[in-house]
Parts: sequence; structure tokens; C-alpha cells
Amino acid sequence: MADSFPPRLLRTRLYEQVAGQISAWISDNGLAAGDKLPPERELAQRLGVSRATLSQALVALEVVGVVEVRHGDGTVVTERQEKASRIVEAIRSHADRLPEVIETRDALETKIASLAALRRTDEDLARIDDALAAMEADIAAGGRGVEGDERFHGAVTAASHSLLLARLMGEIGDLIKETRIESLGQPGRPQDSLAGHRAIAEAIRAGDPVAASQAMHAHVAMVSDVALLREQP
Repeated sequence: MADSFPPRLLRTRLYEQVAGQISAWISDNGLAAGDKLPPERELAQRLGVSRATLSQALVALEVVGVVEVRHGDGTVVTERQEKASRIVEAIRSHADRLPEVIETRDALETKIASLAALRRTDEDLARIDDALAAMEADIAAGGRGVEGDERFHGAVTAASHSLLLARLMGEIGDLIKETRIESLGQPGRPQDSLAGHRAIAEAIRAGDPVAASQAMHAHVAMVSDVALLREQP
């Protein structure tokens, strides 16, 4: 008779454990929507983890909607606080679908950038410039530039003047926003993302579809290098 073994245990990544602890702490202390978490430095010390691991856990919690990071106001609890075990499951599910989201985004946005270089109007260029300025101002003020990043990619999509591609981008918009939050939550990434945006904008302004496509591909590859994927077992 063959030996019977229990099912293989799933490896839980450290940031998942930390996210679960934070979620449990929120519940145990009766925090409600709008209540603030302790400052990151204090929270990291309480949990005995590095600031980098804590930041990763907070970004994961923001992605699944448990907390919201507000510039100038810290991290606040949302209305979607659930049991810690369900939070960890949601985070793991998110990480599992990231590769497919990134692959789809790359396919769509490189084509969109190429078309934008051929079809952009002066109004399109003005919207792209406004988005760049908004992202730059937010980063300079200590923010992550999430809204400006979203505006920039929306402006480039509009400049492609392809209704169908715009609809497809809209269909995966929420999934792209998750990768955006995750990527921009990493140290130094907002500035790198802004530099990538400028390269894309320059190619579109120059009317060079090949350079625009290549710049967008390089940008998506860079912002898709997220910690949640690097730590996949």
C-alpha cells in the first residue's frame, strides 16, 4: 500500500503574513472606516519587520481595498475590512493573476502608443503634458503620483483615437490600477515611472510610432517589476 502524505503546504510570503497581522489588529482593536493606522515606522517596529516589508504589506492591503493611503493623512481603514484569512487569500489571488494582466497591458499599450504617435492632435499633446505636470507635482510633494500616472495613460489612449482599444483598456482598467498602486509603492519607482512617461511623450510628440511603441514597452516592463511577483515561490 502506498504511503499517504498530507497535501503540500503553501508557502506564505512574509508580506502576506504581515498583511494578515495588520488586518487582524484592525479587527481586534475595533477600527472602523476612516480610522488611521499608526505611522509606518511605529507599525514596523511593533511587528518586528523592515519598513520595506511593511510598505509591501500596506500596498497589498490597498490593492484589495482594506486600507487607503492618503497623501498627508497617512493610512486609513476603508469599509472593506474582512477576516485576516480572507484578506491573505485575496492578496494571493491577486498576485497569481498579475502575469496575465501585465502581458495584456503590454500588448494593448504598445499598440496604443504607436497609434498615438501617428494620430495625436495638439489637444492630445496638451492633455499628455498636463498629466505629466500633475504627476511631477504630486511626486515633488511626497506623493506616489498614482492619479497623474492614470491620467497620463488615459491621455495616451485618447490620443490613439481608437474607440475599440480604449474600450479594451477600460475593461481591464481596475486590474491595471492594482499593478499601478503596487509598482508606484516601491522606493524610487514614481520618479522612474515619470522618466518613462517623458520618453513616451517625446516619441509621440515627434510622431515616431516605432520609438513610441518601444518606449511604452520598456515602461510597462519596468513598472511590472513588482515585489509581489519577485517573491513568488
